[in-house]
Amino acid sequence: MKQRIYIYSPSSAVRNKAALRRSVARLKAMGHEVELDAAALSSHMRFAGDDATRLAAISRAAASGADVAIISRGGYGLSRLLPRLPYDAIARASEHGTRFVGYSDFTALQNAVLAETGAVTWSGPAAAEDLGVEGEPDDIMQACFEDLVAGQGEGTGWQLPRAEALAQPLEVRGPLWGGNLAMVASLVGTPWLPKAKGILFLEDVSEHPYRIERMLTQLLYAGVLEKQKAIVLGQFTNWMPVPHDKGYKLQTVVDWLRASVDVPVLTGLPFGHVPTKVCLPVGAKVTLAAEGRDAFLLWGHRGTHAHGHGGHDHQH
Repeated sequence: MKQRIYIYSPSSAVRNKAALRRSVARLKAMGHEVELDAAALSSHMRFAGDDATRLAAISRAAASGADVAIISRGGYGLSRLLPRLPYDAIARASEHGTRFVGYSDFTALQNAVLAETGAVTWSGPAAAEDLGVEGEPDDIMQACFEDLVAGQGEGTGWQLPRAEALAQPLEVRGPLWGGNLAMVASLVGTPWLPKAKGILFLEDVSEHPYRIERMLTQLLYAGVLEKQKAIVLGQFTNWMPVPHDKGYKLQTVVDWLRASVDVPVLTGLPFGHVPTKVCLPVGAKVTLAAEGRDAFLLWGHRGTHAHGHGGHDHQH
């Protein structure tokens, strides 16, 4: 089914313009109508235009009436816009069926929107970085994104590491929230950290395990982690061990986290700065179910309405 997709740049400048062009061509080849924001290729220092330019782009995305508003790329830039984001416009657009999609730096906007309005946004690919890769995009990522675009996705599943198979089945329900760990940690002490007591999912890139642990300690000491029904860890990639570690590694951090909180901690979620990434509804009520090595996040049919108000749901 043909959908309208709006691509805009709320964070870092797009340096790989060929990748953005490829993403537009690929989305059109899938049969969608694609609109590129007027400032999508703007550049001001490391940003996709100055603050006013990027705020205007976010407002245009919210006013576009598109089925999907997807970021061109992450990077950095949304944190400095949080006091001035058009929260009501984003929430209204979400209510009327626009699915805002992104990850990485976009985590700041997603959690701020959730804290301010309760509106649901989607953690998923970025246009240039994921849909605009040379060669073929990852099959799973593309299938999950197509489900989201069509309003079809109802959940996702993955396998836990063999060593972490559950002895007892797990089933918890609550709002799904989180995203990039550095961005979530940066919201502690601000008005834009959601007060969610639900299922917190986290990922990061280019952060050594000790830095990951340090950000987790911030969330722990701020009282955030103990309030959750479960913590789900995605992919933590692109870091290098150093001789000083002497055996300290990512698993050390996971073991420390499990010993520090009386909350289930699951790993292996296919989400992060990796080719294989699923799409996840930030702010939606979900069920996390796991048995043995099989884990599932289930949110049911959300259709085109972020809050599940029927009437415009797409059916196969």
